[in-house]
Amino acid sequence: MPRGSDPADAPADRLAPFRRDLEALAGEGRARRLIGRAGVDFASNDYLALAGAPRLAAAMRRALDDGTPVGAAGSRLLRGNTRWHEAFEAQAAAFFGAERALMFGGGYVANLALFGTLPQRGDLVLMDALSHASTQEGARLTRAETALFRHNDADHAADVITGWRRDGGRGSVWIAVESLYSMDGDRAPLDALAQLADAHGFLVVDEAHATGVWGPHGRGLSAHLEGRGNVITLHTLGKALGGSGALLCLPAVLRDFIVNRGRPFIFATAPSPLMAVAGAEALAILQDEPDRQAELHRRIALFEKELSARLPQLPVSGSQIVPLIRGPAAETMALAGQLQARGFDLRGIRPPTVPEGTSRLRVALTLNAEPADIVRLAETLEELWDGS
Repeated sequence: MPRGSDPADAPADRLAPFRRDLEALAGEGRARRLIGRAGVDFASNDYLALAGAPRLAAAMRRALDDGTPVGAAGSRLLRGNTRWHEAFEAQAAAFFGAERALMFGGGYVANLALFGTLPQRGDLVLMDALSHASTQEGARLTRAETALFRHNDADHAADVITGWRRDGGRGSVWIAVESLYSMDGDRAPLDALAQLADAHGFLVVDEAHATGVWGPHGRGLSAHLEGRGNVITLHTLGKALGGSGALLCLPAVLRDFIVNRGRPFIFATAPSPLMAVAGAEALAILQDEPDRQAELHRRIALFEKELSARLPQLPVSGSQIVPLIRGPAAETMALAGQLQARGFDLRGIRPPTVPEGTSRLRVALTLNAEPADIVRLAETLEELWDGS
């Protein structure tokens, strides 16, 4: 038989394991596919409708006209570091109240850099049980020990630390939480966790879904903690701020440590300078146009009022993220499909993103949906919820 003609070498056979895995996912109702935008936006994280804001677009056009390059053309430690990155980081540090800020291409890589670099051997990374996948992936890179505490349970976090100390733990504890959880819309007990951090180490707060929406001028739910020597915050640029990328706000010495030791920072091409321009303009909009934040809060209150009146059995979250938990994945996706057919871009969320048995519709309230759209969504949910 000619070399290379063995059936075991056929591409179809090599692809079979991947095909079987996809078929298994489909059989469990968990197969994912990419679908385009259609209908009124109740799915995106563009909370303040800045992604398509004329002011942001005008800033980008001016930047291009002034010679701002589209690409960075290298890592930050080579030729990829530009005056636009540095100006934006200085502006962001002042805006959020941190000693320094460091820009990344996205929140995922920022968390990889943070947790893969800062916690040291002998430390403990202590994560909320519902921490984002990027936090968990970053923790896999750490040299420290890792542990979980029950969601939003500061007392349990304290118990885990006590047990770790009792068993010989002597290093710093890095407590990792989201200020506002992306799938539940609830808030971390930041003040109680900050007290633990003061006693044992550091508090790392992922503000991804709070930046722009909560806190003074959208500075986040941990704004009152920013600037402390043991507090690190992550602010994403691709949600309420309308662009892409992320910022770590942190003490200068930790910023410099990541620049010197953080492989996801050192070996990655720098973010586009245009995204630094977009981020700078978005922060200016937060300061100049506070009614965007106020109007979003009004729409949050409207949806809560309408939902409570029509489906009182469904709890509200108190934020722009409202999980409507259905349970079975198949039922959830069928209901999402019915809502999409009615003109609402609203997505179903299934395991492994959320725990088994808690598949849900994730309602994201943004300024892209008018008040009339919000009322119509509540009416449609009332009509479909029990009959789907």
